[in-house]
Amino acid sequence: MDQPEIQQNYVRMQNEMQALAGKIGELEQQADEHILVLTTLNDALAEEPDRKCFRLIGGVLVERTVKDVVPTLQTTRDGIRKAISNLTEQYKSKEQDLDTFKRDFNIRPV
Repeated sequence: MDQPEIQQNYVRMQNEMQALAGKIGELEQQADEHILVLTTLNDALAEEPDRKCFRLIGGVLVERTVKDVVPTLQTTRDGIRKAISNLTEQYKSKEQDLDTFKRDFNIRPV
């Protein structure tokens, strides 16, 4: 590989890692929001399971009951956690690839 190719690959790998980190941060924020909502709704579920609540689905505000919404939110939260875990594994793998690439081509930050 010549110098420009090495530089392009290095920049591409860094960009991929930044994109993954951004997505992980975004999903962590969504998971935190789900936890906050679930904490509030679990109290309502214990006291008043038929209480009305509203949920935004695809840009449409839908009326549901707390007992209908809580299981769906828990499933969504679990899916977000799984996605975060998968993306974190991908990030670690890319990080190892980048370290190997830097070592192989003797790349040092300036």
